[in-house]
Amino acid sequence: MKILNKIAVYCGSNFGSTPDYYEAAKLMGQTLAKQNIELVYGGGNVGLMGTIADSTLNNGGVVTGVIPTFLKKKEVAHKGLTKLIETPDMATRKYKMIELADGFIAMAGGIGTLEELYEVLSLLQLRQHAKPIGILNTNGFFDPFLSTLKKCTDEGFMPKENLSLVCIATDPDDLLEQMRHFEFIDVQKWVNPAWLDEANTLNNNHLLYQK
Repeated sequence: MKILNKIAVYCGSNFGSTPDYYEAAKLMGQTLAKQNIELVYGGGNVGLMGTIADSTLNNGGVVTGVIPTFLKKKEVAHKGLTKLIETPDMATRKYKMIELADGFIAMAGGIGTLEELYEVLSLLQLRQHAKPIGILNTNGFFDPFLSTLKKCTDEGFMPKENLSLVCIATDPDDLLEQMRHFEFIDVQKWVNPAWLDEANTLNNNHLLYQK
């Protein structure tokens, strides 16, 4: 069973068009605090980022923010965190969060949230870490993302076993429980498709015929 002392949460710097995402962020913060899991996040005081940080703190939890200097200068840094780490740029921030966390959770957000999710998923697929990745799928927000992953497997760009690299739930408690029991399935990443083997066979037969 995985030990989850610190979770990096990726989520939007906006609130979204429905209060459901706001309520989900509050509940996630409450759940992390209740389970004594430290929140690691992007250090902002805006949108869902600020919401989950406030909720974790208000429920007695510990929060570490990681924010690049240029965003801190824009006065979007949360000033009430347990700890705030400043980085020189976005890339350093991202890898610092990966280093600190025992696992990762993606909630509703924009391009930055999706980019961070793809990054940790790609690193897991390449066996650069073995940390669980969770998706809190409020209002089916990540359904298109999950459809894209399935399309990758259907079209032969990803082993079907890699669909199990992400834990998916709509409830924070359920999601964390799945993540604790996550096990990496080691499969061959690079596999020649049947059509390529057939093409090579035909080409080899053609060469033999010419000889």
